[in-house]
Amino acid sequence: MAVKKSPKKAAAKVKAAPAVRKAPAISKKYTKTEILNEIAGNTELSKKDVAAVIDELSVLIERHIKKRAVGEFTLPGLLKIKSVVRPARPARKNVPNPFKPGELMDIPKKPATTRVKVLPLKKLKDYAI
Repeated sequence: MAVKKSPKKAAAKVKAAPAVRKAPAISKKYTKTEILNEIAGNTELSKKDVAAVIDELSVLIERHIKKRAVGEFTLPGLLKIKSVVRPARPARKNVPNPFKPGELMDIPKKPATTRVKVLPLKKLKDYAI
């Protein structure tokens, strides 16, 4: 005997989109205290808790980009921080001077350096639009 199937509901479960707040533009640059007050006011965290989170975030970033570490930290959707090693450049002699044509100059050697690059990701780029 065949079992009768119940008809499927037309309205499937749809995930609720996260509430997007309309945030007004800020006309002056915030100090660290003003940032902590703003975050603490908009969440149920105390200023001390917010300060602890920001301090721990800076420690986490440091642990990612220091020597012998991964060299890259991503704050999802907002930014990527990378440490980039620039190789050493040897000294060069009798190179044409770009500012005084016909004159030759010597370029000193440069040691290898490590630079930190901060790259904006899509969400951060969209904020500027």
